[in-house]
Amino acid sequence: MKKHKILKFFIILFILIFIVGASAFTVFTVQGYEMYKTAIQEKSIEERINEIRSVEGYVTIDKIPKDFKNAIIAVEDHRYESHGPVDLISICRAIFRNISEFRLVEGGSTITQQFAKNTFFTQERKFRRKMAEVFAAFDLEKMYSKDDIIELYMNTIYYGDAYYGIGAASRGYFNKEPMELTLDEITLLAGLPNAPGIYSLSNNPDLARQRQKQVIGCMVKYGYLSEEQAKTLTIQ
Repeated sequence: MKKHKILKFFIILFILIFIVGASAFTVFTVQGYEMYKTAIQEKSIEERINEIRSVEGYVTIDKIPKDFKNAIIAVEDHRYESHGPVDLISICRAIFRNISEFRLVEGGSTITQQFAKNTFFTQERKFRRKMAEVFAAFDLEKMYSKDDIIELYMNTIYYGDAYYGIGAASRGYFNKEPMELTLDEITLLAGLPNAPGIYSLSNNPDLARQRQKQVIGCMVKYGYLSEEQAKTLTIQ
């Protein structure tokens, strides 16, 4: 009888948790959709994309080294070219971590979601904004190709030291056009957007080099670099 009561208690508890969770998800989904609709009513997706592409110094993907694109994918979203606007595996991992730490510490965002967040929304760490970027990501991938989106992403992310976009970062840090970058410079730059205030080359070059090692490790892990190529890189 006692075991039966305990089992009944846990079943009721599970049902209550499910109801609360489902209700919260519904609320955040509605709020996120409203946030997204408000954002695109102010300025449509096409208008925002056209504005980005019209900025002086914008670099098209054919003028960005493929190694740089590969480095960004390897370290930011290694399944980018095979999943849709969201990555369910990353989301599940993020949910588990967030629940275990009782706060929003990881979003599991894809490159498309990150671009959506940076383009349409603030950086607030709230679930409604997370849902809003999901809606934006789905519409972006309906309208633009994967290459279009990662091109836009590489041209808008922050690399520290007031450099937004690969063109500005390449010219500012190395006085070069992106296609002139060496593999060493490529893997160094690709690590900066993760935390540009921390890794900026003018403030923390040693930390930036540590981050570069992570980028190289990811590129090797996901098949973008061989072990032999990685060993040729000069990491001070």
